[in-house]
Amino acid sequence: MTTLNIFKWIGEFFTEVLFIPFNFLRKDGDLSWWISNSVNWLFLVVFLGLLYYWMRESLNFKKDGKEDKA
Repeated sequence: MTTLNIFKWIGEFFTEVLFIPFNFLRKDGDLSWWISNSVNWLFLVVFLGLLYYWMRESLNFKKDGKEDKA
């Protein structure tokens, strides 16, 4: 019986607490559209920054001759 309560609590935690930002974004309105697009642009900028870092480090390894040539 206790295990059923644990799964119930986990379900309520996810639906009542962790979905609060998604419920806010689901509301109709111009503000939610701007927030959703801002989050997407933020993810894109972070991804491009990480890609730039990865390519720069890859070039440094290639110049130093430490590249894995398997």
